[in-house]
Amino acid sequence: MIVEPCSLTIAEARELLDRRELSAVELTRSCLDRIAAHDGRLNAFITVCREAALAQAAEADARMVGGAGGPLCGIPLALKDIFLTRGVRTTCASRILDGFVPPFDATVVAKLRAAGAVFLSKANLDEFAMGSSTENSAFGPTRNPYDLDRVAGGSSGGSAAAVAANQCLGALGTDTGGSIREPASFCGVVGIKPTYSRVSRYGVIAYASSLDQVGPFARTVRDCAVLLQAIAGVDPRDATCAARPVPDYAGALTGEIKGLRIGVPREYFIEGMAPAVDGAVRAALRQFEALGGRLEEVSLPHTEYAVATYYVLATAEASANLARYDGIRYGLRVAADNNIELYERTRGAGFGAEVKRRIMLGTFALSAGYYDAYYLKAQKVRTLIRRDFARAFERCDVIATPVAPTTAFAIGEKIADPLQMYLSDIFTISVNLAGLPGISVPCGYDDRGLPIGLQLIGAPFAEETILRAADAYERSGATVRRPPII
Repeated sequence: MIVEPCSLTIAEARELLDRRELSAVELTRSCLDRIAAHDGRLNAFITVCREAALAQAAEADARMVGGAGGPLCGIPLALKDIFLTRGVRTTCASRILDGFVPPFDATVVAKLRAAGAVFLSKANLDEFAMGSSTENSAFGPTRNPYDLDRVAGGSSGGSAAAVAANQCLGALGTDTGGSIREPASFCGVVGIKPTYSRVSRYGVIAYASSLDQVGPFARTVRDCAVLLQAIAGVDPRDATCAARPVPDYAGALTGEIKGLRIGVPREYFIEGMAPAVDGAVRAALRQFEALGGRLEEVSLPHTEYAVATYYVLATAEASANLARYDGIRYGLRVAADNNIELYERTRGAGFGAEVKRRIMLGTFALSAGYYDAYYLKAQKVRTLIRRDFARAFERCDVIATPVAPTTAFAIGEKIADPLQMYLSDIFTISVNLAGLPGISVPCGYDDRGLPIGLQLIGAPFAEETILRAADAYERSGATVRRPPII
């Protein structure tokens, strides 16, 4: 059987590139042809950078001939359209950034560019990363490669769908409340949200600054480790970025987890969870036992308050961050007779319904007379949630949970009911509130053939541990990846 280059993993492509059996131009053209053939139905991308990508690939080939290649040199990637990318339209899936072309790269983009990676495209997302399905995009929803009538998850749905559909070998996304892990689960790929401060946020369009984090998608855990290695590390332009050394993440993937203590929180196996999800995650836990891990029941008692806490804090920060979009400095401007009218008309025309809803919620939570009752109280509950995890990690090394209570839901099923949409992130939100690393790794399929993800959560800066556990599970062959219909 002939294998198309676009379907290779990063590790497989690296071997072929290093042996000169495949060129970066050939690899990039394979991905671009795949995009041209299928993205009309999938809608994973907002902007495709065909000519620029081929030029980057030619530069990578020349670099490799000169012996200056590296793990990502010549590897075609997609970037969520939330990362500032020099000379490329960057929209955050919002009409309010219509025509915006950044003059500089986000730090993570600059790091990948320096590593010789090839940028294929800017991937679709929920507008300003506010959503769980990529239905809130001003450019239309991204569809799930396993069922085109279902969502790809959000907000990084375009990135996850593109990797699953072999349109790129890896991608970057952001995760504020589950926006990497949930689409990774829905699309059957691997996605990791690092510890808050592990990766620079400089040049990432902000949603909620104390929660946003950058992370990679790929088809294997090892590929995710390679991507994380490239983007992690201190950045003097991001005051919140940790100065800790970056470990060798790929080197940590030994396949050995004997004696690893795996916490199973009783609060995460709830009534109403899809039976297929419950069954697949429990089967994965049994597989960890077979690999030598030890299961430990733990409790995270403040989990029930996580969704409410998140939607106070995240919307409050969004209200402040999105105040900069005023129609004066960049992006959309709707003509008006005075500044107040200019603000109102521009923001009214430029923002979508979900963004407006969250701005109003956040503004209310920060307003005089309500700050203590909502925002301050939510910060206190956030501390309790973080302490729950700290106590749990005294008894375990990783915590294993479902990523989402269901598999991918139908397009349109929840868009009119914001509360039901928000509850899609019930298992992922706490990780962001506590600033912890979490990874989604495929662990099965439901009776419709839709993917199911297992979430592994680590202590602060324990990315090596969750990557090692996820890799050991992946290597065990307990879940064999099924190709999507695209």
